[in-house]
Amino acid sequence: TSVCEKTGKQVVILIDEYDAPLLDVVHEETALPILRNVMRNFYSPLKDCDPHLEFVFITGITKFSQLSIFSELNNLKNISMQADYAGVCGITKEEMLTQMSDYIDDFAEAQQTSREEVIEGLKQQYDGYHFTWPSPDIFNPFSLLNAFQDRDYTNYWFSSGTPTYLIEMLRKFNVAPSRIGGGRLLASAFDAPTENMKSITPLLYQSGYVTIKDYDRSSRLYTLDIPNGEIRVGLMESLLPNYVHEYADDAGTTIGDMYVALIEDNLDEMFRLLQTYLLTVPYCDNANSEGHYQQLLYVIFSLFGRYVEVEVRTPTGRVDMVMKTSKAIYVIELKLNMSANAAIKQIDLKDYPSKFALTGLPIVKVGINFDPERRTIGDWSVMNALS
Repeated sequence: TSVCEKTGKQVVILIDEYDAPLLDVVHEETALPILRNVMRNFYSPLKDCDPHLEFVFITGITKFSQLSIFSELNNLKNISMQADYAGVCGITKEEMLTQMSDYIDDFAEAQQTSREEVIEGLKQQYDGYHFTWPSPDIFNPFSLLNAFQDRDYTNYWFSSGTPTYLIEMLRKFNVAPSRIGGGRLLASAFDAPTENMKSITPLLYQSGYVTIKDYDRSSRLYTLDIPNGEIRVGLMESLLPNYVHEYADDAGTTIGDMYVALIEDNLDEMFRLLQTYLLTVPYCDNANSEGHYQQLLYVIFSLFGRYVEVEVRTPTGRVDMVMKTSKAIYVIELKLNMSANAAIKQIDLKDYPSKFALTGLPIVKVGINFDPERRTIGDWSVMNALS
């Protein structure tokens, strides 16, 4: 009020990360209501100040019920999914190409590659965010600016530490790694308050671990998925300890060596490396199901994204896994305490390769059998889809 009276101008109030105090206790049934009341009292004076305010702009990571925090501010407007503001919280591709053009050229010179290849690499690593649809391509500003400074495709988003709360919530809702993203949902299922969420989707979306990738106007269903390579690698790296305890530096080395074997079309060597590694690490307690090993492989194959764009998915049907690289599509079937040949027969029986025939890439069938007693790969079989 005094500022307004002294200057004769209305005041603009900017509040960032309004939800930060609440996120620390969001999973605590006793503490959350207490702190929520404190925050409500903190914001309530804004109502009386209304004649002196030009506008108030409040931002945060997650969405709390407007009534629970801003009950007296009945003139707030949520612009999270408004098309007019789609690019306000990031760097759009157009902004990067124009305002940061010199940085792109410097990056290309440092990487000894072309400008076009750098733009594509930055897109795969840091792009992919959409907060409505249609939306411009939005890059993660923190990561993009760091990449321009270092002139390298580093994973920056998780460098400040593992998202412990997110990992805890994934466990609470029993969300398998392969089920993160890929869903089609109404906006009310993800643009929803997080303090009483019935699924993990609102947290994943609002925290930036999944984002809007498509929208069907007739059904009003949004397609959500992991935004880019940086998020996929960082997230899967955080999830790997759920499958093998005492995740150490040698895991990263093993995954790097496995990737080299993959791009050299030497899957036998790749699986030998994995077999040896799994023999040397302790497992968590539930390593006794086919689903457990399926998710373990999903996480490890996703980590190949540290080196190159890799698509790992479980499409409609009962195929266990599909891994797509620039060279081939690998249709992977897992068996537990059976045989690799049984896994190959399962692929042939369901005619899985035909589902991917239109991609134009060679299709490779991979059968893997896990030995639950030794807790590693027992045997595997790799063959061309025409075999």
